[in-house]
Amino acid sequence: MAGHSKWANIQHRKGKQDAIRSKMFSKLAKEITVAAKMGDPDPEKNPRLRLAVKAAKAQSMPKDVIDRAIKKSQMGDAADYTEIRYEGYGPNGIAIIVEAMTDNLNRTASNVRSYFTKAGGNLGQTGSVSHGFDRMGEISYPASAGDADTVLMAALEAGAEDVESDDEGHWIYTSVENLSDAADALEKSLGEATEAKLIWKPQVTTEVDLDTAQKLMKLIDALEEDDDVQNVTHNFDVPEDVAAQL
Repeated sequence: MAGHSKWANIQHRKGKQDAIRSKMFSKLAKEITVAAKMGDPDPEKNPRLRLAVKAAKAQSMPKDVIDRAIKKSQMGDAADYTEIRYEGYGPNGIAIIVEAMTDNLNRTASNVRSYFTKAGGNLGQTGSVSHGFDRMGEISYPASAGDADTVLMAALEAGAEDVESDDEGHWIYTSVENLSDAADALEKSLGEATEAKLIWKPQVTTEVDLDTAQKLMKLIDALEEDDDVQNVTHNFDVPEDVAAQL
């Protein structure tokens, strides 16, 4: 069980979460609306919507905001969003996957391309970097959920494929198809998860130096601040001695 990337924890230390809270709510609401529009508006009958609602609750999104996003999917004037994935390379050849949901493909493509170009990177063709990642479900828990053995046993009973644990938490990996069922099973044994979502898990990570880390953080910040971008995934890791300088 390899140690989990510290990237998310660096983001928290930088106080970034508070600054992007309203933007995060907007993106979560968009995912809820799209999931409800594509399937059943009842989360119990729609696995994608159920996960979207779980993600929103994990970020303390108010119930009335969640309900409003679901209701919006049933209105005739709800925007039609297209889901699209961009793949490219950041500074030092670091692989980056950008998942977007947009009502204007030309605007989003232009914006994403400009972020990469300004950072000294470049966009590639679809499939150019995703072959180095596995599409999986990820369910995360705080360290307080239990010791590594307890979480591992619960994860195996829920049908998970792998678990990573360290002093800061637990990350449980499932197949794409089993994510929703595994999240439900784990909630009964370990309580509510911090997060349950589909991810691109890098098969190999690359450690970066301070200069590269700073450039990559700037690129990822620009991407995440774009209203059309839902998720940004990469294959780099920041060594602890470098993280201390960020």
